Amino acid sequence: MVGLLWSAIGQEIIQLNEDKTLNNFGKKVYLLTDPQQQLTIKEVIKEDGFELLETDVPNLGINHNAYWLKLHVQNLTDAKQLALQIRLPTLDFVDFYQVAQHGQLVKEEKIGDRRPYYDREFDNPFSTFLFHANPKEINTIYIRIAGSEQLQVPLTLSTEASLQQKNSDAYIIFGVYAGIICVMFVYNLFLYLSTRDETYLYYIVYLFFIGLLQANFQGFPFKYLWPGNMWLSTHAVYILTPLGALTALEFMRKFLHTKEILPKHNRMLSLFYIPYGIALLLMVMGELMYSYQLLQITAMVIAIYMLVIAFKTYNNGYKSAKFFIRAWIVFLLGLCIFVLKDYNILPYNTVTYNMMPFGSALEVILLSFALADKINILKKEKEASQEEALRISLENEKLILEQNFELEKKVNERTLELQQSNEALEQTLSELKDAQSQLVESEKMAGLGQLTAGIAHEINNPINFVTANIKPLQLDIDDLNEIITKYEKLDPNADVKEQLDSIDKFKKQIDLDFVQTEIKGLLSGIDEGAKRTAEIIRSLKNFSRLDESDTKPINLNEGIDSTFVLLRSTFPSNLKVVKEYGDIPLVECLPGKINQVFMNIISNGIHAIKNKPEQREEEQIAVRTWQDGDTVKVSIKDTGSGMTEETKQKIFEPFFTTKDVGEGTGLGLSIVFRIIESHQGNIDVLSNVGEGTEFIITLPVN
Repeated sequence: MVGLLWSAIGQEIIQLNEDKTLNNFGKKVYLLTDPQQQLTIKEVIKEDGFELLETDVPNLGINHNAYWLKLHVQNLTDAKQLALQIRLPTLDFVDFYQVAQHGQLVKEEKIGDRRPYYDREFDNPFSTFLFHANPKEINTIYIRIAGSEQLQVPLTLSTEASLQQKNSDAYIIFGVYAGIICVMFVYNLFLYLSTRDETYLYYIVYLFFIGLLQANFQGFPFKYLWPGNMWLSTHAVYILTPLGALTALEFMRKFLHTKEILPKHNRMLSLFYIPYGIALLLMVMGELMYSYQLLQITAMVIAIYMLVIAFKTYNNGYKSAKFFIRAWIVFLLGLCIFVLKDYNILPYNTVTYNMMPFGSALEVILLSFALADKINILKKEKEASQEEALRISLENEKLILEQNFELEKKVNERTLELQQSNEALEQTLSELKDAQSQLVESEKMAGLGQLTAGIAHEINNPINFVTANIKPLQLDIDDLNEIITKYEKLDPNADVKEQLDSIDKFKKQIDLDFVQTEIKGLLSGIDEGAKRTAEIIRSLKNFSRLDESDTKPINLNEGIDSTFVLLRSTFPSNLKVVKEYGDIPLVECLPGKINQVFMNIISNGIHAIKNKPEQREEEQIAVRTWQDGDTVKVSIKDTGSGMTEETKQKIFEPFFTTKDVGEGTGLGLSIVFRIIESHQGNIDVLSNVGEGTEFIITLPVN
């Protein structure tokens, strides 16, 4: 017995009793530091520089040193084989040596996650050394540890059977965590496929990487996924840590809407890509220790900053942020306990070791609740949106009905006045009334009242001209009739010469040559007025085309010309119309609707020119048409006051207008947008303040 204890005189002896497992007995372990990582086991056996540790779980930090641990183990059980295990699976190099009492090397085993997994004698992610130990015999065990990550040595000594049971318990704990992650992954994948909401997609990607990262901390990917891939085993933590953190960051951005609520902080979040990129670069360069330290610091900063942003988002009125705050606090609490355990502030045990996966599991559950709640929020928002759309639709209908009624009333009044002015133009006025009624019934534009007044003004000019010519024409005709009467009353029996002289005298009195010239001029004026009226009527009928309810091929150039005719009365005196018509094919469309588009855009251009603060000597509206493949393009450009970018983004919204109260309803361009959209075309807007605006309409030929 004395011989057995001779080598351990004055040394701490670790005694393993029957049916007992020893955990965290670091205070009975001796430590030797090897800064150059050059000492061999033979040299270490002879070393007398070992010092007794002062902590239950040795924490050797992150550095380039190699460390040798020495412990004396006495077997007081009936088992002849004991198991020594380090319950930290991420150690890079772990070398076990069993030395007999007189310095002979009995057994050695070299493992770690930089060595093939299947070289291990004991199938377990934790570094485990099985060694033969006779009952009551004292064995000296040396352990060499080195690596670029956190070097912590939680030791467990037990029989092989007891250790198997303890490892099974650890498997069960992590199995629960893995089950939660898988269930949440499948559940949120189903929600994404159902809703196509990208928030769920970001979340399931985050679940995948955070689950894989936590599994890597437990050593399971090394055992099941890449047992023979040393590069991946070595670098997995350096790759998965940035992926887990950055996917969490992108999910938070999406879930908290930081781009809209906190745009400045949203941009600052992108800065975290820089340190993670540097950490990956250091990994590629082989500087794993510095890469690991940078990952730890960045992870701590980003975790705190994300919590701060969540609070700011909540304070800005986004109430769903409270779910993220709760989940993230739970995760940070688990992370803090896990880190405090690493620095021996909290004891190293099953609870503290599993606090990170426990906090992560609670976090993903709470976040899943938050995402589920989002469905209810979206449902309420959709219902509110539908109610608002219905309200706007009813208001539009009411507004259009009121405008139609008022417009119909004005049309009837104007038609009656025109019928009373001249019976000869009754048919023309009837056609105008029909055309105007068709415009009303088709709802060609919200501001038809102004258009109809302009049309009436255009027609009144030639009508007034005709009316003004009728009276003098009647007087001239009366004079001619009187001359004819005098000739008819000639008496052959009387003095004919005297009677002819009297007639000549009357001719001179009425100035017969002037009367003949004046009659020609008056008839020419009446003819010009009639032609002008007919042109207006033709343009109006071409513009409306309400009798055409089906699509048909039309010439867009003719429709534009008709629109300019109808709007001519609204032109300012300094306006010049420039037409650059291309050789375009006929376009199949609803003619009345497309003419309505031209009317609204050109009217807006005229209004913009009229309301410019500073007028040029010559303002322009330029129209250009050309063919582009299977489409026809129409450009309508004015030299008006232009628009700001903010205004340009809103011009197609219903009821949005920049005109003064009473000048516009805000429906014109929204109707234009719907018409172009219904024709499967598109409309682009180019505008600069002070330079003017250009609308480019694209319509498919068929």
